[in-house]
Amino acid sequence: MSPRSEPAGHEPPIPGCARRRWWVAGAVACASLVALWVPWPERAPAPPAGGTPFAWRQDARWRSLEGAFRAARAAGCGTVTPRITAALEAGRRLMAGAAARRARPDDPDLDEIERSTFEAGAMAAACPETVATYAGFVATTRAAVKRLSERWDIAEPATRAKLYRLLYGGRAALEEAMLQAPARSVPALVRGEEEPSATPSAAILGVTVHSGDLLVSRGGVPTSALIARGNDFPGNFSHVALVHVERGSGPASVVEAHIERGVAVASLPQYLADVKLRVMVLRLRSDLPQVVRDPLLPHRAAAWALEEATRRHIPYDFEMDSTDHARVFCSEVASAAYERVGVSLWMGVSRISSPGLVAWLSGFGVRHFETREPSDLEYDPQLRVVAEWRDPAALFADHLDNAVVDAMLERADAGGPLAYPWLMLGPARLAKAYSVLLNLLGRVGPVPEGLSATGALRNREFTRTHAAVREVLVRRAAEFERVKGYRPPYWELVRLAREARVELRRGR
Repeated sequence: MSPRSEPAGHEPPIPGCARRRWWVAGAVACASLVALWVPWPERAPAPPAGGTPFAWRQDARWRSLEGAFRAARAAGCGTVTPRITAALEAGRRLMAGAAARRARPDDPDLDEIERSTFEAGAMAAACPETVATYAGFVATTRAAVKRLSERWDIAEPATRAKLYRLLYGGRAALEEAMLQAPARSVPALVRGEEEPSATPSAAILGVTVHSGDLLVSRGGVPTSALIARGNDFPGNFSHVALVHVERGSGPASVVEAHIERGVAVASLPQYLADVKLRVMVLRLRSDLPQVVRDPLLPHRAAAWALEEATRRHIPYDFEMDSTDHARVFCSEVASAAYERVGVSLWMGVSRISSPGLVAWLSGFGVRHFETREPSDLEYDPQLRVVAEWRDPAALFADHLDNAVVDAMLERADAGGPLAYPWLMLGPARLAKAYSVLLNLLGRVGPVPEGLSATGALRNREFTRTHAAVREVLVRRAAEFERVKGYRPPYWELVRLAREARVELRRGR
């Protein structure tokens, strides 16, 4: 037998250094696995200076309007319709006078127009046959106010608040009337101003759109409601896209930024295939000096955006930095394209000033809280509202989602964190690593490019909590309607959502 041979059935002993290597490798592997569950330090950035979240503080007024609606229902449309006609005519006279003297934001007639818009809306809600006429009045008032705002300083806080009260307030009053009427009597399409354009055109949702037009829309998922409401001036829109139409009225496409895959190009049918609860068409004014000099300027902006989207991969920008176009969020698709041709959109900067909301959004990766929000684009006086389309069947769902978000954000303002299940952190980080690999291969992973594992978990938890509160809210809203005989108006929905949130927390 060789002196180095071992008896059959015995393994040679592992040298000490090799044994230590196995221990070290095992320890490293275990530590790596444990590290997957170790939270990284996070600190929410400070809110931007100079911002103040808008608050109506009009609870007594809302109760009065609800009482006026009940009184109008009791009186009957035969009695109420002449009063609605008179109120709308008075509102038109006030608006004509304000336009003739180029009213400033502090003009008292604008306060009267706001008051009459709400009061006429409460009566129109009781008479479905008047809703279409009332919608036309709101659209005409919006157009007149936007024309006045061309001479206003939109950066001035009081001016911005007045513009919001008139434009958002008009839409809110109209939708309260719509929600009390049968869906068949609600106009899905409300036309605005047919602003002339020299650029190629196409048709969408019964509206002629031109190359360079902006489509501002609202999606149907809870995070869409958060984007719409998470602003100093809570709104109705969560997404911005840019229309491109080939010369000669050729193929039309939409350039937009998606959270999942970054900037992409879609046909109009593909654009509409994603859930759209509402779409507003905005168009650059034809009398702007830049457009007077170059009538095809909007088309050139859209062509540049289309070329960029097809030339390179542009990831989604979760930080919402509107100045760095290496990564782009939805509003930035429009602002970067128009910036390229010498037009700066969003004349009034968007601010997110609530510390609680800043803390929540920073958990999703947002780092810039002076930015460009989709809802705020409507207030830019460089743009005309061409049309607004709503899905009448989904309008109440839209309001339910908004009310739940508003109630949830009250908890954020009180310091409540947007937590996530710690046990899911490890799997989420593995999913993120897998997503990074897919992204390198040009594919979409389970965790969007640019979104962290904790951001994905917070998104999932936000969606889960929203769904739970919404489920209770739907029951409470149905009970309200059964007892009162009408759908709860928005202020009641927020109250009911607040109660639903508390009920769920106590149930835990």
